[in-house]
Amino acid sequence: MAKPAILTVDDDPAVSRAVARDLRRQYGEEHRIIRADSGAEALDSLKELKLRGEQVAVLLADYRMPGMNGLQFLEQAMDLFPRARRVLLTAYADTDAAIQAINIVDLDHYLLKPWHPPEEKLYPVMDAMIEAWKAAPDRPVTDVKIVGHRWSAPSFRVRDFLARNMVSYRWFTTDDAEGQRLLTAAGLTGADVPLVVTAEGKTLVAPSEAELAVQVGLTTTPASDFYDLVVVGGGPAGLGAAVYGASEGLRTVLLEERATGGQAGQSSRIENYLGFPDGVSGAQLTDRARRQAIKFGAELLTACRVTQLAVQGSARVLHFEDGTTIAAHSVILATGVSYRRLGAPGLAELHGRGVYYGSAATEAPSCRDQDVYIVGGANSAGQAAMFFSRYARRVHLVIRGRSLDASMSRYLIEQIAGVENIEVHPCTEVVAAHGDEHLERLELRHVDGGPARTVDATWLFIFIGAEPRTDWLDGVVQRDARGFVLTGPDLLTGDERPAGWLLGRDPYHLESSVPGVFAAGDVRADSVKRVASAVGEGAMAVSLVHRYLVEGQ
Repeated sequence: MAKPAILTVDDDPAVSRAVARDLRRQYGEEHRIIRADSGAEALDSLKELKLRGEQVAVLLADYRMPGMNGLQFLEQAMDLFPRARRVLLTAYADTDAAIQAINIVDLDHYLLKPWHPPEEKLYPVMDAMIEAWKAAPDRPVTDVKIVGHRWSAPSFRVRDFLARNMVSYRWFTTDDAEGQRLLTAAGLTGADVPLVVTAEGKTLVAPSEAELAVQVGLTTTPASDFYDLVVVGGGPAGLGAAVYGASEGLRTVLLEERATGGQAGQSSRIENYLGFPDGVSGAQLTDRARRQAIKFGAELLTACRVTQLAVQGSARVLHFEDGTTIAAHSVILATGVSYRRLGAPGLAELHGRGVYYGSAATEAPSCRDQDVYIVGGANSAGQAAMFFSRYARRVHLVIRGRSLDASMSRYLIEQIAGVENIEVHPCTEVVAAHGDEHLERLELRHVDGGPARTVDATWLFIFIGAEPRTDWLDGVVQRDARGFVLTGPDLLTGDERPAGWLLGRDPYHLESSVPGVFAAGDVRADSVKRVASAVGEGAMAVSLVHRYLVEGQ
């Protein structure tokens, strides 16, 4: 952690060097001494320190400076570091102005020139200033910092991306004093958001996920152009494949478009996963799997959107959105599924502003003592209901069926029944959403028809349907009518193998219609939609990759 700074500014270079020399001799071990020759230069230094999240203990400014005098500098410096102690360096003739300035800029002390000997005239003053600052210092912020509007979809996407990639950050709204200071330091206004400030002090305005990934230290480019195995998708199936592929000696790279973990990574608690009797959060499970894959030598790339799969001889080539490619002997498709969008009027316009698909755990603290509506009757919705019940005044679980029995695990049904502030609304659907800057009201109606009723609502989380993200495989890999990848026996029609299949064997159990391309987890047709089965299929796919590489080509 950087030392707290003491900044001195004087337009006379000789005086500036002398002050810095005396300060460095006495305080240099515990403080960083910064000197500037003008108020503008000093403000630029303070802006850099603010963006890097560093501390400033004392500001020492000369009163008589051209362009910006010491009082004007200290007044502007207060906007960046309001807790820094402020000392004005004056000549004897300026003492009346210095005394008056105590009330103007909340001056802590004025110091007469010359200050020699410093042991008598400078150090006692500085000691008092430093002790006063230590009693209520600026807290260093070494995390990534985000400034944005409270109800802003782009701001939410940035926060959600960092949270799901386990990048620590601090969130400030444009109404926060610290948020305003960061905008001032970056030379921006409240319209220039979301603003992201990296730990090194670099500023990004409304960055794309790819830009953000690079700046916060996530790996986005492969180390090689050819691998034994490329895993597409970083959910449980993809992470399982990466762990087993790398541990078995395959040169393995995992490509993830947004954040590892998939839908499971957003789960607040998974309680039916083998080996975790007390449950484990999706984020914890994802973090362990990531570290395990990296330990065995797998590469994990983030913000990599694959747009095409091509067959070039024995190589399987994947094309990225930016026009680059990567090739491998084999591919495992583990892209999972995404939640289906509700088509009710108003929902699309309010997405990210009170309407969310998936858990959006970053919003949970903001839901405190408010009503939360959740749409969906499967485990993911049930886990979210349990999670939000710890914050919300009441959680309303909206389902189209008559009960939760058909789609939710028994242990979750029993837990929900035992929580007083969770209310299940059977045979109910959302038919409209209303709000200006954010969600304010929902219209609910019985699935059999009848009049709709309007409820006040600020939060709606949707967990319905399962749509595979496989459009980019169109014309290459056979899929079913809903877009799920067909594998193994499902590709056979009687004794007929899939069109274009040239090998003298049937497709392996998890192999697609393209030899050497396998599917695992939720993206595979008729798979069991559970975390444990996805991990198992990822591991099983790797064993089939070995068979393919040894004997199946």
